[in-house]
Amino acid sequence: MEKFIVSARKYRPQTFDTVVGQSHITTTLRNAIRHQQLAHAFLFCGPRGVGKTTCARILAKTINCENPTKEGEACDTCQSCTSFNDGASMNYFELDAASNNSVDNIRDLVDQVRFVPQTGKYKVYVIDEVHMLSSSAFNAFLKTLEEPPSYAIFILATTEKHKILPTILSRCQIFDFKRITTADTVHHLEEICGKEHITAEKAALQVIAQKSEGCMRDSLSILDKIVSFTNGELTYTNTLEHLNILDAECYFRLLECMQQQDLSGAMLLYDDINRKGFEGDLVLNGFAEFIRNLLVCKDEKAAVLLEAVDSFRDKYISTAKNASSALLISALNILNEAEIQYKAARNKRLHVELAIIKLCYLQLAISVSAEGSGITKKKLIDAPVAFRASPIREFSGTKQQAAMPVAPVATPAQSGAKLIIETPRQTATPKPVPVTTEAIGTPVAKPVTGTKLSALDKIRKQYQGNTNLAAEQVNLPLEMESLQKAWTAFVVKLKDERNPAAQSFDLALLRIKDENSFEAVTANNIEQKFIEQDRNKLFAFLKEELKNKQLQFTVLVEEKTADRPNIEMTLSSKDQYIKMVEQYPLIRELKDRLRLELDY
Repeated sequence: MEKFIVSARKYRPQTFDTVVGQSHITTTLRNAIRHQQLAHAFLFCGPRGVGKTTCARILAKTINCENPTKEGEACDTCQSCTSFNDGASMNYFELDAASNNSVDNIRDLVDQVRFVPQTGKYKVYVIDEVHMLSSSAFNAFLKTLEEPPSYAIFILATTEKHKILPTILSRCQIFDFKRITTADTVHHLEEICGKEHITAEKAALQVIAQKSEGCMRDSLSILDKIVSFTNGELTYTNTLEHLNILDAECYFRLLECMQQQDLSGAMLLYDDINRKGFEGDLVLNGFAEFIRNLLVCKDEKAAVLLEAVDSFRDKYISTAKNASSALLISALNILNEAEIQYKAARNKRLHVELAIIKLCYLQLAISVSAEGSGITKKKLIDAPVAFRASPIREFSGTKQQAAMPVAPVATPAQSGAKLIIETPRQTATPKPVPVTTEAIGTPVAKPVTGTKLSALDKIRKQYQGNTNLAAEQVNLPLEMESLQKAWTAFVVKLKDERNPAAQSFDLALLRIKDENSFEAVTANNIEQKFIEQDRNKLFAFLKEELKNKQLQFTVLVEEKTADRPNIEMTLSSKDQYIKMVEQYPLIRELKDRLRLELDY
């Protein structure tokens, strides 16, 4: 019995032409080989299963081929190619960095680089999953990677380029592999099915390609598994059954129930799906993907992004035309939130059913919110309230009397709101109120007897009272004795609060400029900043203590001030030691002999 070999190994590409979906990589490598412009280090990065290691092996075989073709391909017939295909090449070394990631493994590899190849032109070293190397291994590899021998070529492969040190990236030619498209995957699977005499529907192969998500190795593994399950006959139905994928027809029925607000039908449909063994998160995720495909089909330009089998493409487009965008976007938000909270839910089935209930009544919620300007809560009043407009008095700075015209009442048409106006039982035409002007020039309205004081009159009365109060207050002129006394009181207050700015206030020198202003002179910027920090507190304190509301002061910096007070400064530990050594030199000798270390 012939030994079985999985398709991923049996149909691994042997030349650049057979590599699927990476033409931008293979063309560059073939041109470099033809023009003999090979770099000494390559970095192949990209998702899993897209051909990184395969291209590395093809490159290693091609550059050592004895009879390469004009297109830059290996002949596959010479001794070097046959030994490489048999795994007996002495010029090819492959290291799995996931299990050999220590610095000793890299040192062994560097030691091997020194030996010249016995046959062929180049020795190729392929390090797979290079991001798993430790930092010390990377550092041990730097010098060799930067200046290797002329016959050594390094090919690094990784799925996580961001984990590699920048010093390694700068020494390599970087090739970014992309995911293989669904169309290329389906075409490659059809070729393999033809070679293996497998009967496969195109819809089934499209499902396999979508499930692999651009990874050719995964698609070939899925193909082998389903072929064993179906005895060589791949159909759309058995492929969905084996991959545990819900048919798109169920989602179309669920959308129809959602549009018709058929809650019972949607619940029965989900019960049927649950009995088949599909988990709730799979239903939520699949329905969200289905809604996404419908949104894509709403625009003809974006229809190319549709991820579905060809048999359902026309149905997606026709269904998308009858579904509103607001409904689809709102449903997608509900499904996304339900899928995120699915793991935290204790009753999984109830959680999914709650999401289905929201979806079924989503159309009703959208239609209600779309009526008019939205749902508004009306305010109910027990009885009609009379609308009254107070007369607005004209302001005049002269001694002439001004008449007070009645303010016009806004009509419902002008204001845009319904007003209920009730005429009072006793109506009287408002009479102009005479205005008298006092000596300060502020008009004071004399209200009519029997009427309430208006808000404007209250403000005028209050303003007049504040003006009279301010006029009565007298600002005392500044005196040096009272200023110094108030300043000292504020310093004592800061010391009681243990404020570090107290010393700066105590060192400041005061100078009176005029009756309402003075200067605080400091020796440096640090003292100035300490005083500026408490400026507001100081300002309020001095105004109250000195009985001067027009008080102003500035903080100046004068480095040379002869009349500044002398205050004994507290010495630090280091300053104390230096002062002691100046007075008693034997202390330094004692420290040196005993080898003492002082902690300053």
